[in-house]
Amino acid sequence: MRLRKFWQIIITVPLLFALIAVQVPPAFALGLSASPTEKHAATALPGADEHDHRVATAWFALLEDLIRQAPGFSPPVASRAIGYTAATLYEAIVPGMAHGRTLAGRLNELEWTPPVEEGAAYHWPLVANSALASILRRLFAHGGASVRESIDLLERSIRTRYEADASPEALRRSIRRGRDVAAAIFEWSKHDGGHEGYFYNFPRTYRPPEGDGLWVPTPPKYLRALQPSWGMNRPLALPSPDACALPPPPPYSTDPSSQLYQEAWEVYVTVKNLTPWQRETALYWADDPVLTATPPGHSLAIATQILRQENASLARAADVYLHLGVAIADAFIACWRDKYRYNYLRPITYIRNVIDPGWNATAVTDPLITPPFPEYPSGHSTEAAAMATVLAALFGEEYRFTDSSMERLGFAPRTYASFWEAAQEASMSRLYGGIHFRSGNEQGLAQGRCVGEWVLARLQ
Repeated sequence: MRLRKFWQIIITVPLLFALIAVQVPPAFALGLSASPTEKHAATALPGADEHDHRVATAWFALLEDLIRQAPGFSPPVASRAIGYTAATLYEAIVPGMAHGRTLAGRLNELEWTPPVEEGAAYHWPLVANSALASILRRLFAHGGASVRESIDLLERSIRTRYEADASPEALRRSIRRGRDVAAAIFEWSKHDGGHEGYFYNFPRTYRPPEGDGLWVPTPPKYLRALQPSWGMNRPLALPSPDACALPPPPPYSTDPSSQLYQEAWEVYVTVKNLTPWQRETALYWADDPVLTATPPGHSLAIATQILRQENASLARAADVYLHLGVAIADAFIACWRDKYRYNYLRPITYIRNVIDPGWNATAVTDPLITPPFPEYPSGHSTEAAAMATVLAALFGEEYRFTDSSMERLGFAPRTYASFWEAAQEASMSRLYGGIHFRSGNEQGLAQGRCVGEWVLARLQ
């Protein structure tokens, strides 16, 4: 399937999705059938810090697949799903964490979540399993039988692996807690403005403003604007969508000495003279819907790889996913707020109108195309910087890691000296692809850092 068709697929794939079977590996393929733990009395079950990450990482790996294959999961919609899934995991097992604190009162308008039974025992991997299965059934309710079957299969596999470790009473209690927390988080999510966003990615009622320097639909499909109201959604942690608002982009001008002309010229010359590494970098970070789990899914995949590499505990995994999920969900709200506040034109529009009417970045970066929404700021940059900010705080500013998540598409793994090195590369990839101006990239990085810092402050 050619990447240039991916935005069209977002619209047409709901008709086909029921025919797609989401493949879920058996439990042993996820590492869940390692030597069983000892049975514990109902009053002496270990805490979430004493269990490993495998239940959490198995579910978030499945989440990547669901985002990639489910209809309508554009990048903003995907970021929201990751955020609420992460919040569900954390809140479900927080009573079993040594240093956990409920999210009630810490995330916007989340005032209550179900309490545990005082003095009762819970098996925390089974709580997590029940919670994650329950929230994904709700977030992907439109996905059809194949989605339901994949979720059922993973839930059953994990339950079979662990149910002998708890008494029948603790088993029932743990499953019930997971379901109750998922129901509460989902009810909270329904009032944020993005509920069932996969149904209205391209609203017909939206009419973009017109004028010099403003966004217009771009080739080859000339699609309507994607999620023009997303920036008005309720954030999870930011006090408002404007908390990390950016200054305006460079003023529109056709003067060759103007900042906009100079930035457009940089895109024009760079794309015409791409090195092989630059072209591959543009494609490596493209993260297009349908073919990949979108940019937030790429960040999620990086976190999952690291948690597995670190052999993290269940509690640690929940904390990492929470910080990352909230950060990237809020990053898309902040970014989309400014995208549709300024409605800035794309490089392809400016270059064809002012510099070279025949310019076609796709001829060089095929199959990469300009996505259907305004340029400023870069969503890739904002999201990647939010990821880098929270993961650097959790793992270290100079944490070295290898990203192998793109091997399924034929890319060699890439090693980075830090999360910020990866974020900066993701940001520049959009200039190499002819999709963003330098200022859109740089301001996106600044905005993402701002979002990440807000999340760290709210969740400390």
